[in-house]
Amino acid sequence: MNVTEKIFKAHVRDEPFPGTMVLSLDLVLCHEITTPMAITDLMARKKDRVFNKNKIKAVIDHVSPAKDSKTALQGKILREWAHRHKIKDFFDIGANGVCHALFPEKGFIRPGYTVIMGDSHTCTHGAFGAFAAGVGTTDLEVGILKGVCAFRQPRSIKISVKGKLRKGVYAKDVILEIIRRLTVNGATDHCIEFHGDLISRMNMDERMTLSNMAIEAGATSGICLPDAVTVDYLWPFIKEEYGYNKKKALNDFRKWHPDPDAAYDKVLEVDAGKLKPVATFGYKPDQVKPLEDMKKFKIDQVYIGSCTNGRISDLREAAKIAKLKPLAKGVRGILSPATPEVYKTAMKEGLIKIFMEAGYCVTNPTCGACLGMSNGVLAEGEACASTTNRNFSGRMGKGGMVHLMSPASAAASGIKGRLTDPRELLRN
Repeated sequence: MNVTEKIFKAHVRDEPFPGTMVLSLDLVLCHEITTPMAITDLMARKKDRVFNKNKIKAVIDHVSPAKDSKTALQGKILREWAHRHKIKDFFDIGANGVCHALFPEKGFIRPGYTVIMGDSHTCTHGAFGAFAAGVGTTDLEVGILKGVCAFRQPRSIKISVKGKLRKGVYAKDVILEIIRRLTVNGATDHCIEFHGDLISRMNMDERMTLSNMAIEAGATSGICLPDAVTVDYLWPFIKEEYGYNKKKALNDFRKWHPDPDAAYDKVLEVDAGKLKPVATFGYKPDQVKPLEDMKKFKIDQVYIGSCTNGRISDLREAAKIAKLKPLAKGVRGILSPATPEVYKTAMKEGLIKIFMEAGYCVTNPTCGACLGMSNGVLAEGEACASTTNRNFSGRMGKGGMVHLMSPASAAASGIKGRLTDPRELLRN
């Protein structure tokens, strides 16, 4: 069996139709944009209950703080629901962060878990060897009420990434190249398994960047194999469970590795040593080119943040370039650390000062700019060098263009005022 098949087998509660499995859930994650609809419908049906208050995690993050009466109401509904059901792990304004960065940081995600959320980038949590998927309102309601969710048994694609990345090339470039090769529909109804020696050397931040964008190739989830890197990341939260024995934890995690004879629908091999810094150029995440061929694309804004690239390692890479020169005249720079902990660490390391001296506006943790709701919406005709995950038409503002790229590439583009290969500045 492959990883997804193993997780499904361990969690299946029923199979009402051939190939459709009802899985027990380890976690139901909630935020204020999609969950209030589920809450109000459950209330209308007189089913305002939760299956397990300890297995539900909730956060206000998409528009934080609220920008108008409607978004304030969304927050109010989620807040009152969390208090009503005594949901301990509810992160309100001030303690909140971008959901797919905050929940792993808190140690909530574990190998072999089943996780759902009313958010397409829930696939991020597959970086821990979990099956994590975004779902619609009805499935979210059932998950909240009963702790189950129905899925068709997804097929799997194995992607093997081998070799060493060259200077200026990062995890974001790797996943953009994979999406280019798969296309936006290439992994539909599949789970992606990331393999190879490069993945083994990646830290959890980098693995989350890969898994986060699996959905942009149509995948249900993007899964990395849990290993010693996973153990180290989770150790503060699991050490007592494993008797302070890391080897024991590692051996336990290996049960979620695929069998040697596991079957895959497709196998894709990527030579990491041949990759270059890339960015998107159109309105689909598979429209990708090397940045060295995109020097004529001017930008109006740089955005560094999101559940894809708002973690501390992302800020460190961007700061290495941001400290070289200030933003080009006429270019706005916006930095949104993904969690309060990332913000505090960035302050302690002097990164916030670097960005502010370069001309960046530093905001609180929020998803606002990424989906064009607050904190960095584009005007018609404007272009943004962005570390986010989605570049659909109107994503960051009606008529705006989003170029997806790594934090280093975004910082370099901000200095030049056009799309820029970060190696132009890293050489100097």
